[in-house]
Amino acid sequence: MEWLTDNKIPLGQWIRAFVDFLNDHAAWVFNLIADVLGFLIEGLIDVLQWFPPLVLVALIAALAYGLHRSWKMALAMIGALLLIINLGYWEETIETLSLVVFSTAVCMAIGVPVGIAAAHRPWLYTGLRPVLDLMQTIPTFVYLIPTLILFGLGVVPGLISTVIFAIPAPIRLTHLGVSSVPTPLIEAGQSFGATKRQLLWKVELPHAMPTIMAGLTQCIMLSLSMVVIAALVGADGLGKPVVRALNTVNIAKGFEAGLAIVIVAILLDRICKQREPKGEGN
Repeated sequence: MEWLTDNKIPLGQWIRAFVDFLNDHAAWVFNLIADVLGFLIEGLIDVLQWFPPLVLVALIAALAYGLHRSWKMALAMIGALLLIINLGYWEETIETLSLVVFSTAVCMAIGVPVGIAAAHRPWLYTGLRPVLDLMQTIPTFVYLIPTLILFGLGVVPGLISTVIFAIPAPIRLTHLGVSSVPTPLIEAGQSFGATKRQLLWKVELPHAMPTIMAGLTQCIMLSLSMVVIAALVGADGLGKPVVRALNTVNIAKGFEAGLAIVIVAILLDRICKQREPKGEGN
């Protein structure tokens, strides 16, 4: 066994050399990406914080009622958001909400087209599967280190790490939804002379929409699970008070910030879930 351990393959050294090469020769690219993403996220935060808290609470409740026609859901959201304001975590909640919304939008914008392409090309999904497994199973701190080196402290490395961690969900579930469309349904569309594009938009995507929406909610939950990790590299939001509470062993502060994260997760999940058929809800 000694000959095996004495001749270690320097995988870690190769990765470090590659990251150093990128940092030395393409730093301007990563600085540009960091500046653009930082500007967009900070802009979204500024827009949301421009609204008075009670006005934004009312708008969120109105959005929930408009999507689901449930006054009970709207009242529950008002009560939950008022609790966050009462606890003193409104600004942190807005920052976390902005990060989650932005990262989820990026994941869906990339994940859904990739999932559709993989569903139509089995060889592509065969190649993607081990990459997706790696992205979901590798400890987040492992790829947090190179993103921190390349993009610096702040919200951007947290965003990049969140996207890497969450994007496999929409890719997998979009692939599952599109590839599970019944063959007779496809053949019926083809018999009416539908083109591939028409089959995609009129047959495959409508049938796969519940599965794609499940990928959206999973993406939101995975993004929220990265809030505390993102705080370790300088991202603002509810992760910061959790980290501070951990460092100071402050049970009360940690519980309150954690409760705020749970409330945000539940609210986003309820808003983004598909509307229940008439007669099953209020």
